[in-house]
Amino acid sequence: MTERRAILSGSTFEEQIGYARAVVDGDWVHVSGTTGFDYTTMTISDDVVEQAEQCLRNIGAALEEAGCGFADVVRVRYLLPERADFEPCWPVLRRCFGEVRPAATMLVCGLADVRMKIEIEVYARRATA
Repeated sequence: MTERRAILSGSTFEEQIGYARAVVDGDWVHVSGTTGFDYTTMTISDDVVEQAEQCLRNIGAALEEAGCGFADVVRVRYLLPERADFEPCWPVLRRCFGEVRPAATMLVCGLADVRMKIEIEVYARRATA
């Protein structure tokens, strides 16, 4: 039987809405749309680049708990309310994905909270032993 387990970050949103930060399903790791909230304090910066950095810290923690890392990411989606906010984030995103080169999509859309300036979701495939 394929392993399936939920990874929780401690975000109050997970409990309130009913989802997991990530789901491990066999070799696949599906990381939910992740925002720039620091889940230990439930605070968020006003700066989009700082939010992107926090998104990646949150995603990195979920990937690590799943037994993989950014090198295993095969797809990334960036969601931003403001198109102009994307380019300032590129250097931060390139640090995690520049060598990995996952398939990527950027969408301009509304997010759940007006304080959120970027949301990132990733799919990774864990290396088989």
